Amino acid sequence: MSAPNLIRSSAVMASGTVLSRITGVARDVAMTAALGFYIVSDAYSLGNTMPNVLYILIAGGALNAVFIPQLVRKMKEDADGGAAYADRLLTITGVTLLVFSIAAVLAAPLLVDLYATASYNDEQRELATAFARLCLPQIFFYGVYTLIAQVLNSRGRFGPPMFAPIANNIVAIATFVLFLVIAGTSAAADGKLSTDQILLLGIGTTLGVVVQALILLPTMWRTGYHWRPRFDWRNAGLGKAGKLAVWTIGLVVVNQAGYVVITRLATLANVTAADEGLVAAGLTTYQKANLVFMLPHSVITVSIVTALLPALSRVAHAGRLQQVGSDVAGAMRLVASLIVPVTALLIVVSPGLSVLLFGYGAATPAQANLAGLIMSVFMLGLLPFTLFYVLFRGFYAMEDTRTPFLVSILMNVVAIGVAVPAFYAVSGGTQIAALAFGYVCGFWATFVASWIILAHRLGGLESAATLRALGRMLFAGLVVLGVAFAVRYAMVTYITGSGPDNRLYVLANLITISLACGLTYLGAARLLRINEVNEVIGVIRAKIRPRTTNSSVQRDSTE
Repeated sequence: MSAPNLIRSSAVMASGTVLSRITGVARDVAMTAALGFYIVSDAYSLGNTMPNVLYILIAGGALNAVFIPQLVRKMKEDADGGAAYADRLLTITGVTLLVFSIAAVLAAPLLVDLYATASYNDEQRELATAFARLCLPQIFFYGVYTLIAQVLNSRGRFGPPMFAPIANNIVAIATFVLFLVIAGTSAAADGKLSTDQILLLGIGTTLGVVVQALILLPTMWRTGYHWRPRFDWRNAGLGKAGKLAVWTIGLVVVNQAGYVVITRLATLANVTAADEGLVAAGLTTYQKANLVFMLPHSVITVSIVTALLPALSRVAHAGRLQQVGSDVAGAMRLVASLIVPVTALLIVVSPGLSVLLFGYGAATPAQANLAGLIMSVFMLGLLPFTLFYVLFRGFYAMEDTRTPFLVSILMNVVAIGVAVPAFYAVSGGTQIAALAFGYVCGFWATFVASWIILAHRLGGLESAATLRALGRMLFAGLVVLGVAFAVRYAMVTYITGSGPDNRLYVLANLITISLACGLTYLGAARLLRINEVNEVIGVIRAKIRPRTTNSSVQRDSTE
């Protein structure tokens, strides 16, 4: 798939993702305003994160990696366009998720003991368990959403799944606003929530996931596919999908084992901070920093790769491995051309951005500023993270789920091997930064290993051309980084000052630095002939020109 076509195919998804992420950020703004970064917030974050983590552990990764390639194959090979195969796969997956959801709710206390620090007292553990019980039914509805989204993607409908999370976010925002009206900003700092307040937060959050799943049903029906439960699973072609899924589930298990270590350490950090009277920083701090870290990846990389994967699977199925390598390399260069300047900008502005987003209500500017510093650490790993995500899709297109599993072991060994010693070597919010830095190291190791292995499998990834392009982009990124630091220093020294409390000044710094970085990167891209940036600009211009021309024609006809 050519870069211009890939950009156009990604446009609708990107717009949906942007709106989804904007409302997602608004959701997190509302959450931190209601709960701050205190231990109560960690208990809620832990309970609300478990369904997502367990869903991915059970089936999410397998569905994303296996379902589309297999369904694309069945749509091409089967007389019914893969409808019966999809019926069976949806049925067996739905039943599995329902059983696991019920089991997870029953095992909520054990799950809290697994993911939370042993330093929680009885009251804190009971609070986290209550949130877990209310949120764990989300596992089933996350599965329903993903299954319908994959059916739509395999039929060329990429937009609706990107817009559906907006409904979820709106319900969650309403929940947190209602909590603020009822409980105010002091409940989280006091560390005590009533039963009604816990029910409001837990039920409201789960209701959002239910809406996100069910809102896609009419769109699926309009594609002509109507799911019918089918239990004739034997000799139905599901065996291959199951074998492929085993390695993907193994990959997720490895990743979640690493995440268990992170959550236990992050919740411990906040307990320690409370005991020592330091700025609150724990699991919620880690998650909010990771949220901003994931934003560029979600808007840019996921949109591009989601558009690429069905076509990539068809090319791989046809045995055109050289074309697979060319498409993956092109996607890497395209993604990197957009990710590099965003990375340079966010390394510098993340503290101020965090204050603007999360420094309200129960959260203090000092807590938000600390979360922003941890965001800056995460940004050091944004480029390798987003590039190995692209590389993994090359493996999945060839129906190879074993190699990503093995490479993920490397990532977690490196990440935990760096993070754990660093965590215990420092104190306060720096402990959370140590956890982030561990994963930065893991991302770089995974990226390098994935590139080497996939290039060998495909007979090349246009490596020379890709390395030259990445080198030019990184050089331009370093120039942008220097400009960002210089502009920030000038603004703080001569105009706005450095205090995080004056949000108007923080906003002025953010806007000025962003404009300077954007202009600098565009200039550097032109001078260094970074073609991918020019292709993106060309597509934007092509979309603007017809509108301009039509407007001119309308004016001329009126005159």
